[in-house]
Amino acid sequence: MTHLIHQLACAAMDMVDIERYARHISLPDVGINGQQLIDQSNVLVVGAGGLGSPVLMYLAAAGIGHIGVIDDDVVDLSNLQRQIIHSESDIGTPKVDSAKTRITEINSAIKVTTWNERLSPDNAEEIFRGWDLVIDGTDNIPTRYLVDDVCNILGIPWVYGSIYRFEGQVSLFNYKNGPCYRDLFPEPPPHNAIPSCAEGGVFGVLPGLIGSMQATEALKIILGRNQSLSGKLLLYDADNMTTRMLNFAKQSNTSPNLNEVRKMFEDSGWCSSASSSNNQIPEPLANSETMFNHLSVAEYQAKKSDGWEPFLIDVRSNLEYSQTKVSSTNLQVPHEEILSKQNLIPRDKDIILLCRSGMRSQIAAMYLLNAGFSGARLFNLDGGIIAWRKHIPRDIE
Repeated sequence: MTHLIHQLACAAMDMVDIERYARHISLPDVGINGQQLIDQSNVLVVGAGGLGSPVLMYLAAAGIGHIGVIDDDVVDLSNLQRQIIHSESDIGTPKVDSAKTRITEINSAIKVTTWNERLSPDNAEEIFRGWDLVIDGTDNIPTRYLVDDVCNILGIPWVYGSIYRFEGQVSLFNYKNGPCYRDLFPEPPPHNAIPSCAEGGVFGVLPGLIGSMQATEALKIILGRNQSLSGKLLLYDADNMTTRMLNFAKQSNTSPNLNEVRKMFEDSGWCSSASSSNNQIPEPLANSETMFNHLSVAEYQAKKSDGWEPFLIDVRSNLEYSQTKVSSTNLQVPHEEILSKQNLIPRDKDIILLCRSGMRSQIAAMYLLNAGFSGARLFNLDGGIIAWRKHIPRDIE
């Protein structure tokens, strides 16, 4: 009887599919039923660049029934170092067209819908409606807030990925009433606190690793696997070949704010004009009263004048610190190594974390939170040493 049931189930799928997906079907936790779930799924990918490339190729290979792609950029020679879905013959071609061609080469049975336009507050809800899952592969913060807000409004889970130099992040938002992006990153930073695209850069293979993790998470969600990255931020360092997992919770005071997002899109200061797919902007990390404090240089000066004596930690690289530093620094340690020096950090004093622009210091704050340091005593210096130099130049050595 079991054999007959198996034969009937196999008959539900084309024999070509059985052969193509044999390695999936042979997995006890996937099987024919799981492969049918994959075949029936609809996944929208925002960005056909560094992260979008491996995501799209692995989703196509896995047999996702309907894939959507939105990107307004064209293939450029500089993309080919990491955006492996494109080739030299595609230079000058819209990325969505190049991506669609490659997807259908991998799996001609897949339906592919493309939008050769920029995702914006004007078109996002219409484009997102009806998809089971969204995967974000963009390079700018306004678009990430837009993706989160629209997915929240429509009740769609989405997989997040971000890369910068040698580091990457992956998480899952809005899944089964779990945390959203705004629960981890409630407020966008000032645009002038974000390094420009020209200051970015990315290790060529890193998008392949992070994008593959995003595709993995997407397939797990489609298959209904119990374990996910909802409420977790996976941090990967390619240079040191290390990973860390940071936990975060859903907040009671966060909600979509499309008016704020629209203003961000209208603000020319954000480095977001051309492409949704280069993945070279690092994230600001969480700002929440339940996590740690944010502090401007002006606020620091005011508290300092009242006798405040915090412990100042510079979490930039050793090279950056050797070139310029704040004279009152108590400890210097690269952000990714801060837990190795936690025995030197007092737990009974307020702690200020400082980096170049206020981003790596937020990651360091998250590390310390997970190591048991009190969030009430942790202060991230917004704007980093850039802001310090502007407001208190006499303290810079």
